Amino acid sequence: MILSEIETVEALQQGNAVVFEKIFKNYYESLCNYANSFTSDMDEAEEIVQTTFITLWEKRSQIDIHTSMKSYLYQAVRNQCLNKIKHDQVKQTHFEYITYQNNIESPDGYQNMIGKELDEMINVSINSLPPQCRTVFMLSRFDNYSYAEIAKQLNLSVKTIENHMGKALRIMRTQLIDYLPLIVWLLYIHS
Repeated sequence: MILSEIETVEALQQGNAVVFEKIFKNYYESLCNYANSFTSDMDEAEEIVQTTFITLWEKRSQIDIHTSMKSYLYQAVRNQCLNKIKHDQVKQTHFEYITYQNNIESPDGYQNMIGKELDEMINVSINSLPPQCRTVFMLSRFDNYSYAEIAKQLNLSVKTIENHMGKALRIMRTQLIDYLPLIVWLLYIHS
């Protein structure tokens, strides 16, 4: 980093609003265009960039920039865009699952009743997990995070995440063993 960048970062860390405004004005438009290359929606891109700047200001005393302000901001916007894309994919998958569940035809309602009972048992099983195991399981299975991403988010080692997942799966397998034939039956009926 050149000296003026170091001074800029230090001024920002100390809460200098003029420096923050200068950074905002220098990078806002180009960051919006960059975010738009991910989102293909300028309104969404602007929202992501605004969120990035809000986070920059709120966490200014904790920022640690080793490259340049420009690189730091572009990386932050890129991460926000990728998180948004991943979140949208999870929402879409959930929406498709709910739509599929609602469209299952069952003349006597038996299949729907069984599916709801199974959903309830799975939820009970998930809720019975120890808190850390439950968090790891939900991030992995529902949010599609990798073990490395979960480890980073929870500030744990990947090995610890693997251990939590193994424990969660063992507990759930034990609790849902009576429902295994039902799960297989439902999978074959809908295939």
